[in-house]
Amino acid sequence: MQTIFVMVKCALGEAYKVADAALQGCEEVSEVHSISGQYDLLLKCYLPDGADIGHFVTERIQRLAGVRDTFTLIAFKAFS
Repeated sequence: MQTIFVMVKCALGEAYKVADAALQGCEEVSEVHSISGQYDLLLKCYLPDGADIGHFVTERIQRLAGVRDTFTLIAFKAFS
């Protein structure tokens, strides 16, 4: 299982709609957090080993209504 974090910049006033759409429309999205700064949301996603991360982000996340920009981080190891 691969863990990625996707920071999402939303259209003005659309963050809550995007958060709901991400949770309801993408089974790979496990958590959505509202954040401060340049981006509005932080999505924690779990993808199957070998899944194409770029394809997932461009086809599933960037196509959600209200998404304006994304920034993807790939996690290597969880320290918990």
